[in-house]
Amino acid sequence: MTEPSKKQQLYEAIRANPFISQQELANQLGLSRSAVAGYIAGLIRERKLLGRAYVLPDHRPVVCVGAANLDRKLRSTDTIALRTSNPASQSESFGGVARNIAENLARLGTTVALLTAIGADSSGAALLDHADSLGIDVRGALRLDGCCSGTYTAVLDRDGEMVVALADMALYDRMEPAFVDARQAQLAGAALVVADLNLPRDTVAALAHQARHNATPLVLVAVSEPKMARLPDDLSGVRLLILNAGELAARVGRPLVDDAALAEAIRAVQAQGAQDLIVTRGARGVLVSVGAAIVDLPAPPVDVVDVTGAGDAFAAAVCWSLVQDAGTEDLVLACRRGLHLSALTLGVPETVHPGLGPDSLATESPPLSQD
Repeated sequence: MTEPSKKQQLYEAIRANPFISQQELANQLGLSRSAVAGYIAGLIRERKLLGRAYVLPDHRPVVCVGAANLDRKLRSTDTIALRTSNPASQSESFGGVARNIAENLARLGTTVALLTAIGADSSGAALLDHADSLGIDVRGALRLDGCCSGTYTAVLDRDGEMVVALADMALYDRMEPAFVDARQAQLAGAALVVADLNLPRDTVAALAHQARHNATPLVLVAVSEPKMARLPDDLSGVRLLILNAGELAARVGRPLVDDAALAEAIRAVQAQGAQDLIVTRGARGVLVSVGAAIVDLPAPPVDVVDVTGAGDAFAAAVCWSLVQDAGTEDLVLACRRGLHLSALTLGVPETVHPGLGPDSLATESPPLSQD
């Protein structure tokens, strides 16, 4: 067998599995490990690979890190009365902030990997099978014996607004910095890393450290006011922080009574190291920092069917836009796309819009059926 054909075989093996080890390549191709290393070095010199993790230039994924849950929704059929039984309808779906973002991105045609934790139960197996069916790479998931996979139960009123939500997400505390270190090659090869704050504080700090070291854009997505405590003091390495007004108030430790106070708080968090922030305000739209400027973008009107997943759709569209427009990183356009996809998601009962496709966000206001 000639040298070019061996090199091509090795290249195709890496295309099939970018995280294959040199020893596995040697065994598969009948080569010595030193010969494999030589071929890889040649491919890197030719820019057919981008170094560690053997990342192909046209296949750099967005890596989503955080929660993947089984979501349960209970929707009251009448006005909710507290401390008594209420008639309701129930549905189950796959959720979790990182997983929802990953599914939105996959449906938009993005190469995506999901780093999450699951228990040794049927829910965890179903979560991974569903993600895999969408083309999401879940090989880096942490599989834990002796615990249940994450669950999120939301109680909605008859208008679809959340009344209360209960989350069992203790297993994500097991995603410690060692978990991040063990997947360093995968993270270093990402086009963008997006992580939710279900992760431990030290893990978020480790992701920020890796982002600084690898010059990989890092987007952090807040999940609740109490979990803002998981955001490290030093935000250097954070390209973008997405959070709502209450979460921003929790970060700065004071009430934010108007947009002027929000703008002041945005600048305070930028001073902590975050490059930019997006503050979501529900029906009032978003505030987005663009360097020293702060832009107010209104939300489009929408008839709300279900609020679940709308914020994750917004974050996914922003991340998609940053990857697509990597040379310009137009955050205002990214937010317009995010508001559009969020509005569409509010208009359907599903957590992720089922009509989403690769061309859905090709323009600033893309058409997308709500059927």
